[in-house]
Amino acid sequence: MYGYKCEYCEGLVQPKIVKQEVFKHRTGFVILENVPIGVCQHCGYRYYHATLLHQVERIAMQKNQPERAILVPVAAFVMA
Repeated sequence: MYGYKCEYCEGLVQPKIVKQEVFKHRTGFVILENVPIGVCQHCGYRYYHATLLHQVERIAMQKNQPERAILVPVAAFVMA
């Protein structure tokens, strides 16, 4: 699935399992755990396989149930 050249720096994209990866979707955010992604060994750019992005879409659109949900604090920025 990986092992090709990075489109930005010509480095080699290698597979890596990351503990958590956050994806922004038009309906909000989805966090996947223990995710296989591609990472450029030179610049660190991240690549995602289409099957992974389809899973994010299904979860975001509530077609697949997440294992759990987390509460994320939100506050307005105030100049100190």
